[in-house]
Amino acid sequence: MAAKLHDDDTLLTRDMAATALTEAGYPVKSKTLATKATRGGGPPYRLFGVRPLYRWGEALAWAQERLSAPRGSTSEKDAGAMAAPSAVTQKRFTSAPVITE
Repeated sequence: MAAKLHDDDTLLTRDMAATALTEAGYPVKSKTLATKATRGGGPPYRLFGVRPLYRWGEALAWAQERLSAPRGSTSEKDAGAMAAPSAVTQKRFTSAPVITE
């Protein structure tokens, strides 16, 4: 398993990081890491010339932070979403004119 092959300070290329995370149970593709490197939201990386390198410990911590809390059913997420409607939903339902006669 990848987690046992690398200590926290091991530097991995993007492809190696994606493979190691997938083998550790966090399926992620190299292209996803590339996209997140440009848009934000991915694990921290360093550049060696033009090549991005990821510390195994930081990449694993990033993946673990993305894991949700245990759920008993698929409806648990929906119940939380219904309790706090988004600003977009609120605007959609409150911006229409009210017609009274």
